[in-house]
Amino acid sequence: MKFSQIPYKRYTIEEGRMKFAEFEKLSQNAENADDMIEARKAMLEMMNDYQTAASLANCRFTLNTADEFYKAEMDYYDTTGPMFSDLFTKYADIMLSSPFRAETEKKINPQIFRKLECQKKSFDICILEESQEENALTTEYSQFMSSIVFEFDGKEMPLSVLRGYLENSDRDIRKKAAEALGKGLEKHRDTLDSIFDKLVDVRNRMAKKMGYENFVELGYYRMGRTDYTPEMIEVFRENVREHLVPCISKIKKDVAAELGIDRVMFYDNDIYFAGETPKPVGNEEEIFREAQEMYDDMSPEIGDFMRSMIENEAFDVTSRPNKWGGGYCTVFNNFRQPFILANFNGTTGDIDVITHEFGHALAAHNVFIYGDAELDVGGMETAECHSMSMEFLSWKYMDKFFGDDAPRYRKKHLLDALSFIPYGVIVDEFQHIIYSHPEYTPEERKNAYLKLEEKYRPYLSFDGIPYLEEGTRWQYQMHIYESPFYYIDYCLAQTVALGFLIKSQENYDDALKTYISFNRKGGTEQFPELVKNAHLSSPFEDGALKTLAEKVLEVAKKTAAE
Repeated sequence: MKFSQIPYKRYTIEEGRMKFAEFEKLSQNAENADDMIEARKAMLEMMNDYQTAASLANCRFTLNTADEFYKAEMDYYDTTGPMFSDLFTKYADIMLSSPFRAETEKKINPQIFRKLECQKKSFDICILEESQEENALTTEYSQFMSSIVFEFDGKEMPLSVLRGYLENSDRDIRKKAAEALGKGLEKHRDTLDSIFDKLVDVRNRMAKKMGYENFVELGYYRMGRTDYTPEMIEVFRENVREHLVPCISKIKKDVAAELGIDRVMFYDNDIYFAGETPKPVGNEEEIFREAQEMYDDMSPEIGDFMRSMIENEAFDVTSRPNKWGGGYCTVFNNFRQPFILANFNGTTGDIDVITHEFGHALAAHNVFIYGDAELDVGGMETAECHSMSMEFLSWKYMDKFFGDDAPRYRKKHLLDALSFIPYGVIVDEFQHIIYSHPEYTPEERKNAYLKLEEKYRPYLSFDGIPYLEEGTRWQYQMHIYESPFYYIDYCLAQTVALGFLIKSQENYDDALKTYISFNRKGGTEQFPELVKNAHLSSPFEDGALKTLAEKVLEVAKKTAAE
């Protein structure tokens, strides 16, 4: 069904409670595991109805954050969302305490019970009001960031467009864009600090009420993590510092020498060689046409899915005022339809959208065919493997989008991917620090952020850039406000995706076949198991990042020689 034709109907908490009551009655009368599995269907129906309505409302709100109708719908779900969480938690409790649990686990995927255990630990009715408050604050931040305009080159533009200038080959233009970014944020420093103050406070209160020392533990349960702990992530971050940071520092030193500059500034971070930065050669229509040809050649099944996405208007990639400034893939379960929002700005990122977000969409599509609605595509670390790996499996087709500049695109994309990981762990460790010290003032937070930049990106300077030099780069990283502890999943997934790249360089057909299998499994297996079965190194293995960096540099040299 075309996106414009999908009907919207609010799914009310009253409807949800009726479905839960149906499940509760059936479970109370259950005499065996089959009866519990049959009872579960009522909750799956409720989950799908709620997810479809809430996702559709959120999508249409982000397409135009000035739309009063969908803003009101978002307010409704911000208020009732925690009430639905309470129903899901009660459902989890009934399933986990069922006398038929052991028998049921033999008949349905045991991952379901691991997820239910996280659900039970992530919400309690005692934090209902705090959850409503948090939802309202994240919506406020989203709407606020969508409304900000930045003054640059005599024009006003949203953040998504301004950031495109940070990839301009002219260093003076990049510098002025960074200054415009800093000045634009500085005008709103009080609002940005105030919203985050309130978010940290309410999340800390929620954790305390539920008996946790601070929000870190609760945050992990909210992410549904059953595969790794904060301690394992701490080891991963240390391995990044020890094995990747020196490697990337050397890369940046070589870039500085090629550019003829003394030090790499924040506005040089997306530049990896002298000369023009690769840009897509086609317009929006041509990019989609080439993408269709790419996926048709990659696999008839994948090509057919891409065609259905285009025919169903399942892409909105044009940047405009009041549109949410990021990018995402969502899905409307009852219509079996994924949807991609992005903001094209004429940079290499436009092509990354066509590959990255499409990888998410393909995984969502596969859930309908091969997976389980409750397990969905898996944890966020697994979901990001689907998207980031598709970026690299699309490499062989980049001539379609960049012409003779395809080798330079590949080099930029590869080194950008490797360089991203230290930034990603900055975001993650920053959140661990902040939520371990909820009493920090805005200035203390900014100082903490600057120290992390020095630790993980010693090669990069913010000196002289208005506001950003104070340690505020994180204030437009939407995940920090909206999705705490999500960001490390990008880092874990990036290591897996780079593994798929290396595999594809050795045998492309085998790598694609392995990826398709990985993608189809969604959340039916735990992350370490998925990685192991794909014959890839786990991000947590000793020496894995050192070996990865060495192999990536070999591919980079090969790419540069093309």
